[in-house]
Amino acid sequence: MADSRWTTADMPALHGRTVVVTGATSGVGLATARAFARAGAHVVLAVRDPVKGKTAARAVGGSNEVRLLDLADLASVRAFGQDWHGPLDILVNNAGIAMVPESRTKDGFEKQFGTNHLGHFALTNALLPHITDRVVTLSSGAHRAGTIHFDDFDLRRNGYGMIKAYGQSKLANLLFTLELQRRLHHAGSPVRSMAAHPGYSATNLGTPGRAKVLVEAVHLAGRLLAQTSTQGALPTLFAATQDLPGASYVGPDGRSEMHGHPTLVGRSAEASDVTTAQRLWTASEKLTGVPAGIGALDS
Repeated sequence: MADSRWTTADMPALHGRTVVVTGATSGVGLATARAFARAGAHVVLAVRDPVKGKTAARAVGGSNEVRLLDLADLASVRAFGQDWHGPLDILVNNAGIAMVPESRTKDGFEKQFGTNHLGHFALTNALLPHITDRVVTLSSGAHRAGTIHFDDFDLRRNGYGMIKAYGQSKLANLLFTLELQRRLHHAGSPVRSMAAHPGYSATNLGTPGRAKVLVEAVHLAGRLLAQTSTQGALPTLFAATQDLPGASYVGPDGRSEMHGHPTLVGRSAEASDVTTAQRLWTASEKLTGVPAGIGALDS
């Protein structure tokens, strides 16, 4: 079990290692990238806005570079994967949007599901031939309120709701983690698929317009419960660097997993359902057009 006081001071040296962090321009992603760089890793900031990426790179310091990646555009995801050469030790699927009004990705998917799940699903599969150690995918306690609408991923028929869409996307992140680990194990790969959630961190999680005002109001009301992005990054860093079983889920050890230090945490029954995870993987392959690879394993 995790030491309840684990911090970045307990991270191993990562000299000679390469890490990709999606959504590294602010919040937990920026804090995660900075911690990896301080531990000696070469950090690739995979970002949608190169200008913000350059600003973030200066804050990250150490050995780093900025690469363009728009998870809401599968062409951008494919290009990122095609341009990658050489080994990649750790991929952190950190980027995400939350509580946005109904909208679509460039490929026509509901934006939260398309960005948070499908974009990272396609990215991971594109980079998997290069990954040597881990894939860490960020979920949320909101996964417990989610369900996978296999007949209506875009929530056109079932009725769109910001919370409903976000919950579905975060549940999908955990199911993806579970099925990726099963497939890696089946293939005899040493790579581990892990999940983490940051707890309640007062950060900018891609919530524009009226939704952003709502989230900011919640943050203001719960300021005493909120933690810094540096603290929120700890579960990701723990999952990425500690010797844990594949498919582990790491979150804060405080009350209701809202704050604290990293430890192994539980997940909903649906997030543990192997059959649902396999079904989602197959559907995601078809939606994203991911070529045969780890996804070609027998189910």
